[in-house]
Formats: sequence, structure tokens, C-alpha cells
Amino acid sequence: MIPANTDQALARLKAETLIESLDWLREFHGRIVVVKFGGNAMVDEQLQLAFAQDMAYLRFVGIKPVVVHGGGPQITARLAEIGIESEFRAGMRYTDEKTMSVVRDVLRNQISKNLADLIEESGAQTVVLSGEDDSLFRAVKVKGHTSEGEVDLGLVGEVKTVNPRAVLQALDQGKVPVISSVAPSNSGQLLNVNADLAASALAIALGADKLMVLTDVPGLYANWPEIDSLLSEISVEELTELMPKLESGMIPKMEACLRAVQGGVPKAHIIDGRQPHSILLEIFTKAGVGTQVTS
Repeated sequence: MIPANTDQALARLKAETLIESLDWLREFHGRIVVVKFGGNAMVDEQLQLAFAQDMAYLRFVGIKPVVVHGGGPQITARLAEIGIESEFRAGMRYTDEKTMSVVRDVLRNQISKNLADLIEESGAQTVVLSGEDDSLFRAVKVKGHTSEGEVDLGLVGEVKTVNPRAVLQALDQGKVPVISSVAPSNSGQLLNVNADLAASALAIALGADKLMVLTDVPGLYANWPEIDSLLSEISVEELTELMPKLESGMIPKMEACLRAVQGGVPKAHIIDGRQPHSILLEIFTKAGVGTQVTS
């Protein structure tokens, strides 16, 4: 048996949490939130389900979530299955024609499909897109950079232009867009693009109110690995100064946040995707989670 006073305390706590969310529901109703899905949340089934539930919840309370994802671990696994060894140069995947074919297939037909299915099982409608669809993204090839100079990355690019028409149409239809990070060049050559930076470019083009980037750490540390240097908020100016000191894995994520805010997105966040329902905690609680980047 559970004492009645315990039941009442739990009920009060739940009611207080719901009331705390009221201001945020009012603020973000009808607004667009772009979420870059990645990290451990992509390979943990329980975290995938929690994320899908978060996306459905946002849609049902009147917020318009847009999901952008990559898929490094899944791509590496698929390549290994077919006997292709993954090659990394300057911290980025070297992508030839065979690898690009695998990247495209895994991102759209495995990751996007699985995530869209989970969101739909949670009650919300979805649409699966990639940068190829309706000229959503256009990209240019990029080189890697090391202390010894430039490095050829093959079919790797960066999003340069965004046509958000297909995404806006999906949002108007009440759907959650799930977008994979490949994009054609102006000549039609398909390129493997960084999902963090693609999400940032899309957030700017959509006029989103937030960009949220899932990571495998609690947030940004001013002096990694000093645990007590975790930052809850940082300005564009402060982040610009800190960028050269960051670990390589954190650079594209913080660059995405930096570009988004500089491009007019009011706030960008990096969030610990290992924490179930971290998206809801960030949006609907005063304390939030992770690190917020502001102008």
C-alpha cells in the first residue's frame, strides 16, 4: 500500500510541473523548433522512443518540431557489413561514390524511416525528407584541414542554400518533418553534409525560434574536463573567443549554434541526449538543461 499523503505529494508535484510549463507553452505555441538528432540517442532504443514521444508531444501542444539527423555509427556498421572500411581524414568521413550510396540509403531508408515510424506510433504524423527533395538543400564540396594543410574528403560538402518550402508545407499539414543530411551540389552531385551545420542553416531559413543539438555530454565546458566549468549559458561573443579551445567533436555543434544565433535564431542549445525527454526539460522548465547560446 502507498500512504495517501505520498499520493497527494506526487500529485502536487505533477501539477506544479504542468503549471510551470504554461508560460513556455504560451511562448512557443505555433513556433518552429529545429532539433538535430544525434549521439547516443540514435543507437539506444529507449532514448529513441523517448525522443519520438517528445516530438509528438511538441506537435500536439502546438509547437512545430523539425528533426534533422546524421548517422555516423549506422553508416560505419553498414559499410563494415559489405566489406568497406571507413576512412576518416581530418576527423571527417572520406566519402567516395560507393560510400555515398551507402550514406544515402542508411540515412533515409533506415534512420529516417525508423524515427518517423516511432513518432507516428506516438501519435503524430511525419514526412521523410532529405536535402535532395524539392531543392531543400544545395551544397558545395569542402576540404578537410590539418596542421599539414588541406585534405581531400571526396564527396563531402556543406549546405550553402536552403529552400524550406517542403518543410513549411509539411508543418502546415501538421506533420513532423524528419530530414536526412545529404545534399546535391549545383551540378547535381550528391554530397554527404554535416548534420549539425545543416540543421543550423535550416533553422535560419525557417525563422525558427530555437535550434536544439543533442550531444553525449551535459553541455559546453569552459575548461574541459573540469566538471565544475559546465556553462548553462554563453553569448555569441564569448563562444567566438572559446571556439579555438574546444575539443574537435564539439566544434561543429557549437559552430552550428553560433551560426544559428548570428543568422537570427533567438536561441540555440546543446543538450544531453542521454537524458530521456531532455527536449521537454529544456523547453518547459525554468532551469532547462544543457548550454544555451544567445546573442
